[in-house]
Amino acid sequence: MNAKEIHRLLDKTFAEIIASFPAAPSNLYDPLRYALSSGGKRLRPFLVMSSAGLFSENISPAVPSAIAVELFHNFTLLHDDIMDNASLRRGNPSVHVKWNTNIAILSGDALYTEAFRQLGRSPENVLKELTEIFSATSLHVCEGQQMDMDFEKKNNISIAEYLRMIELKTAVLLAACLEMGAVAVGAEKKEAEKLSGFGKHMGIAFQLKDDILDVYGHSEKFGKQPGGDIVSNKKTFLLLKAYELANRYQKEELQNWTQAGAKHAEEKVIAIKNIFDSLEVRRHAEKEMRAHYEKGIVTLESVKADKEKITALRKFADDLMNREY
Repeated sequence: MNAKEIHRLLDKTFAEIIASFPAAPSNLYDPLRYALSSGGKRLRPFLVMSSAGLFSENISPAVPSAIAVELFHNFTLLHDDIMDNASLRRGNPSVHVKWNTNIAILSGDALYTEAFRQLGRSPENVLKELTEIFSATSLHVCEGQQMDMDFEKKNNISIAEYLRMIELKTAVLLAACLEMGAVAVGAEKKEAEKLSGFGKHMGIAFQLKDDILDVYGHSEKFGKQPGGDIVSNKKTFLLLKAYELANRYQKEELQNWTQAGAKHAEEKVIAIKNIFDSLEVRRHAEKEMRAHYEKGIVTLESVKADKEKITALRKFADDLMNREY
């Protein structure tokens, strides 16, 4: 299958899943339909299916994994938006805003449960291995989220700690998608692990891109409020690099703005962005992003599979890295 065919298959599959949700209780299932219908790139299930396609013409054994990772991803978004107090998701009101916090939590739990139910439909000969990968990844994502929350109350976070956090919170899921797709169709363990390595580096690069977009993007393109990380004092790569490079006066200004209340949000974003610009932290973030991207591409190109399909997967990675600000 080529990329267009995979996307058509995924669109059809998720339309069927959305239609299969019961009508009642509506406050449980309507948010699920809303979350799964509100756009999104279907990046993770696409990676599962593309990975499977590297090793087999029949990629249907990977469909349950593709569904599971997308449901799990949306579960994390529902809960992350609550924890981050994010009012927008993909340009639309977040579930906890459109409904309420309790409904968003429970609907997220339902998505998580449904993810494992869907994964259970995988072929029996690979189900155990897929479940182990998926379960371990789920726990790593929780570890990364906890680290992210701990950072809110912790000073002197190193960039190395930050990179480890985004590896767990974001990158391990992309790595699992690529590994699970390969495992689902019976690829050799060594090749599946290479794809996992590619996914890990791409995931870190992907999150660094998001850090940059949060400051320099536009809400109509990025789907979230610009400067949201700044307003919520999230310790992103850009902020940590700014503290690393700042002089005494700039550090004092950063610390003062960190204490600013919500009513000064717009001023705060402008002021901190100006500091970022003066220290060229965007350039440093892009350099780190490119380094992980290049490591990932080297790993991808070492995979023993159809080179034309490898090239197609690389193009997909390139498109992600070239998203508009």
